[in-house]
Amino acid sequence: MTWPRRGPTREGGQATVELALLLPVVLLLLLAVLQLGLLARDVVLVTHASREAARAAATDPRPAAAREAARASGGLDPRRLDVEVTGRAEPGSRVRVEVTYRAPTSVPLVGSLLADRRLRSAATMRVEPPP
Repeated sequence: MTWPRRGPTREGGQATVELALLLPVVLLLLLAVLQLGLLARDVVLVTHASREAARAAATDPRPAAAREAARASGGLDPRRLDVEVTGRAEPGSRVRVEVTYRAPTSVPLVGSLLADRRLRSAATMRVEPPP
């Protein structure tokens, strides 16, 4: 038994056209997910920086200790980082550190659509007596 041969159809390029139409949308979605992942990483790093800064402020009486610890915590651009220390007094009191970071949105195509995000994290610790 032989099958009848079909001639060329007009649907031969349909898959190519569909791919050409959907590929930019899929690429844009992947870049948006990448940007979201980078922002989530920055949230974790800002939280870590605030805890490190609070620990430094609780153990070191120098005013710049918290700022230095937040900048040294790693992963964040020090020029976009702001550290505010409040409430440091005698041992046993509580010191509060708030870290603010302007997270860049720098992923191509998606980053230009979004403004930089302002991320904040605060940590409070008890001031320890000097060693």
